[in-house]
Amino acid sequence: MNTNAPLREALARDELLFAPEWTLLPTGPKTGWGVCVRGGRFADVGPLAEVMARAPTLAPLTLPLTMLMPGFVDAHHHLTQSFGKALAFGEPSEIFRRIWVPLEGSLDPHSLYLSVKLASLEALRGGYTTVCDAGVRSSHGLEAIAAATREAGIRCVPSFVCNDDGTAHDATLAAAERFLAQASPGWHPSLAISIPEAATDAMLGAASALAAEAGTVLQVHVNEHLASVERSLVARSLRPLQHLHASRALGPQALLAHCTMLTPAEMLLLRDHDAAVSINPVASPWKGNAVAPTELLAALGVRLGLGTDGTRSDGFRMMDAAESNQRLGYGMASGDAVCGGGRLWLTMATAGGAEAAGLGRVTGRVETGLSADFLLLDLDVPELTPSWDLGWELVRLASRDQVISVHVEGQMRLWQGWPVDWDARAMMAEVRTVAQQSVTRAPIHKVHQLP
Repeated sequence: MNTNAPLREALARDELLFAPEWTLLPTGPKTGWGVCVRGGRFADVGPLAEVMARAPTLAPLTLPLTMLMPGFVDAHHHLTQSFGKALAFGEPSEIFRRIWVPLEGSLDPHSLYLSVKLASLEALRGGYTTVCDAGVRSSHGLEAIAAATREAGIRCVPSFVCNDDGTAHDATLAAAERFLAQASPGWHPSLAISIPEAATDAMLGAASALAAEAGTVLQVHVNEHLASVERSLVARSLRPLQHLHASRALGPQALLAHCTMLTPAEMLLLRDHDAAVSINPVASPWKGNAVAPTELLAALGVRLGLGTDGTRSDGFRMMDAAESNQRLGYGMASGDAVCGGGRLWLTMATAGGAEAAGLGRVTGRVETGLSADFLLLDLDVPELTPSWDLGWELVRLASRDQVISVHVEGQMRLWQGWPVDWDARAMMAEVRTVAQQSVTRAPIHKVHQLP
């Protein structure tokens, strides 16, 4: 790890011309490129000599054996569930009923804030510069998410939950519209419905239309567990994704989490309606029933991002898990030795996630005009020596321990894994006490008891 104090001081400048040995571009890792950061944006990206010529007053910051890459985008998170962690281990599916709903219900405004700030710190440490929160069940949750993510310095796509039994349709939509009007730099409001059965058909269609009109996304958990698929079939003779389609809720504004249990016809529905999917590769083996056919969805042209589902916030391990899932679930049976190589998973973890979250014009790529959300990655490690295919090596061999610094909107948020402008260890000490109290009073029902 680079412990260069002068480098840390240099990274605090408002205007910088980076000359890293490697830059991760949408086309893959490239050498010999320059990246000018000014005013929180990538002001110029191109061959180093050309960028230097366009910025003659800036001395290049030469970074040998270092990669400048876009920050990871978590396309599906639950920021208020970070106190749970291992409580969900060893549990049958649909743990939200027995663990997450009771736990979130036990959190007061301050413990919600601490939960979100802890989750934000974990995300930043794992290389994430953007997180999409799929909705919180507490009335204080949105305020907590706003305060904690802004203080931590991570970009956030929060969501207003539009679950509705038909008794508050107009009031819910009015509140949702007010929430969407609160957009600001680093804060990109969206809407959510937990699962299709949690809202009326009228609300599914109306919330989707409202999200489309606002240029944001509607986040929904879809086809994650066999139990939810069967409930939908019994109640409506429709699977959850078919239910969304019948309610006119599918479209480019739809960000659908999981989609692990898909029929061929449903895959075509996703493609034909240009819906986006968050593939959650750790959630599948930890608490799901199936692995999404990611490579097939990509071949069909479905827009894909990677999400943690609040499991573990490590962008490199997430890509590794995604590739491993695809290989074990589909590649080995078909003799597919490549399974997307490195390119598919790198794209899904960065630009693909941003596009799925409605932020394709904001972040996700090292590209002129976009927000300067990026990582500096130390390549001077045994795992990448020698290096033959850096794209694939980032997926299989790289680690968050190599992250030198994390930058959001050009501002350094983390240096060597720790915040530069707030006391993370003091926050963690408080979390240990508050989390214990919150979990103790929550009516959690665990099937697999803690030792």
